[in-house]
Amino acid sequence: MNITIILCTYNRCESLAKTLDSIAALRLPESVEWEVLVVDNNSTDRTREVVEEFCCRYTGRFRHLFEPQQGKSYALNAGIREARGDVVAFTDDDVIVEPTWLLNLTIPLATKNWVGVGGRTLPQADFTPPAWLGLRPPYVYGPWGIFDLGDSACELTESPFGNNMAFRREVFEKYGYFRTDLGPRPGSEIRSEDTEFVHRILTAGGHLCYEPSAVLYHSVPSNRIQKKHLLTWWSAKARANVTEYGVPAGTRWFVMGVPLYLFRRLAVWTLKWLFSFDAARRFHSRLHAWIVRSEIKEHFAQARLRK
Repeated sequence: MNITIILCTYNRCESLAKTLDSIAALRLPESVEWEVLVVDNNSTDRTREVVEEFCCRYTGRFRHLFEPQQGKSYALNAGIREARGDVVAFTDDDVIVEPTWLLNLTIPLATKNWVGVGGRTLPQADFTPPAWLGLRPPYVYGPWGIFDLGDSACELTESPFGNNMAFRREVFEKYGYFRTDLGPRPGSEIRSEDTEFVHRILTAGGHLCYEPSAVLYHSVPSNRIQKKHLLTWWSAKARANVTEYGVPAGTRWFVMGVPLYLFRRLAVWTLKWLFSFDAARRFHSRLHAWIVRSEIKEHFAQARLRK
C-alpha cells in the first residue's frame, strides 16, 4: 500500500512543527510506502522554513507544496492532484497523532469493503467542556474538531471530520474533489467542505467505516472554549448547510425566498432562550436561535442572487 498524508496549513508554523514531529514518529511496516505532503496555503509566517527543515531531516518522507489560491478546498484539491499514494489520508496542522494512527486508519482500505475511513479525534488531555454547554450529542463538539463515536468499529452513516479520514485515490476520480464554494478562506468561515464530500459519497452508495483505534488529539485553545466562538462557528456551519443542501424538498411557503417555517423556528428558540434559567439549556436555545437566524440570512442572500 502507498499512502500520502495531506496536511493543509496556513500561518500556524508553531503548531505545525509539533504535528509534524508526531507524524515523523509514526510506526508502519516496511512494506508500506508513505509520504507527508504539506500544502502551504500562501502562509506569511515561517511555515516554509519549518516544512523544509523536516524535508531535510527525513529525506523523501516530507514534501512542501505551495498553493497560492487561498481557501481550504483549493489547498486540499492541490494536494490530491500532487499525491503519489493510492490511498490519501487527511489531517490538520493542530493535532498530535498516535504512533499507530496511520496504520490503523488505512488497514480497513486493504479490503474492497470500504472506500473511506474516519478515525477517532479526541481533545487534548487538559480539555474540560464548560458547564454552560451541558451534556449534548457529540456533534456539538464539532467546533473543536472532536469526532468520537465510541470504542466499536462500525459503518459510517455520517461524515467524519477532515482532520482524521482516508480514502482510496480512485474515490476522487469517481466522485470529484472538494467544492471550492465551501471551506474556510479569507473573509469567510463557511466550512462543510469535508462533510459535503462525504455526503456525496454516501448518497451515491459508497461505504465508509469508523475505526476507533485510529486516534489523534486535537488542540482546543482557550479562546475556542468561549460562547462567542461556538455561536460564530455554528452560524457559519448553518450557512454552509444552506449552500450545500438548498431548500428542503416539499417546502411550499416562502417570504422573500426564505422558507416560512424558519421564522416560526426562530421565534420558538428565541423565546426558549429568553425564558430559560438553566445555564446549559439557555445556551442551547440561544445557539439554535443563532443557527436559524443564519439559515434565514443565507436563504435570503441566495434568493437575491438568483434574481
